[in-house]
Amino acid sequence: MILRRFLPCLVAAAMSIAPSFAAAASVTDVVTALEKGYASLRDLQASFTQRSELASVKKAQTGAGEVFIRKGAGAGAMFRFNYTKPRQEIISNGKTVWYYLPENRQVMTMDAASLFAGGGGVALSYLTGMGEVSRDFTARFVGEGKDARGNYLLELVPKKPGQAFQKLHLTVSGRAVDDYLASGRATVPFPIVSSVVFDQLGNRTAIEFSKVKVNRGVKASLFTFTAPPGVEVIENPLGGIQ
Repeated sequence: MILRRFLPCLVAAAMSIAPSFAAAASVTDVVTALEKGYASLRDLQASFTQRSELASVKKAQTGAGEVFIRKGAGAGAMFRFNYTKPRQEIISNGKTVWYYLPENRQVMTMDAASLFAGGGGVALSYLTGMGEVSRDFTARFVGEGKDARGNYLLELVPKKPGQAFQKLHLTVSGRAVDDYLASGRATVPFPIVSSVVFDQLGNRTAIEFSKVKVNRGVKASLFTFTAPPGVEVIENPLGGIQ
């Protein structure tokens, strides 16, 4: 289903440089800038576009919307994805996940810990700045390590077996990394330009971020959901999203 493919993709990728490649920054430099930037992230608001390519049917699905993230205080990561195309909402207060389909007049509720067990949790914790890239992933540069705009291209492979995804690619802001190298301080809390997740079946989902705003005081009340009148509530469907 869309949720299982989508969530890991709201995730990322990096590290481990090829010995023959000379870059302005090493994989370790990029990872450190990423991790130190995330350490200062309290909340995030951004627009996103999404493209999922399904290997089994050779078909692409597209989406777009707005994402909000807030670091939880003991309750885990809080997030909200408001899709305008197609219309749907995915919301979590760190304990419960709501998957709202307004056109179907249905909302599915799931336990967050169960939903993210077995792989999705690693991707989500990284995306929300609560994980450590160097701890969870083996990394290397992709191709020549940079795109035409000077951003760094990284690949992350999960260290733990049985993950929901095979690998992650991240495009990391070159300016953010260069500023870190020049000053010794990470000044960009969310330096990710785009991410691509590759799953075990050959499917891939790409997300590009834009209009990023960080540490603006996103309210905790945004990360809860009350079903409108007439909306069917389905609790823990099939034990979770597959």
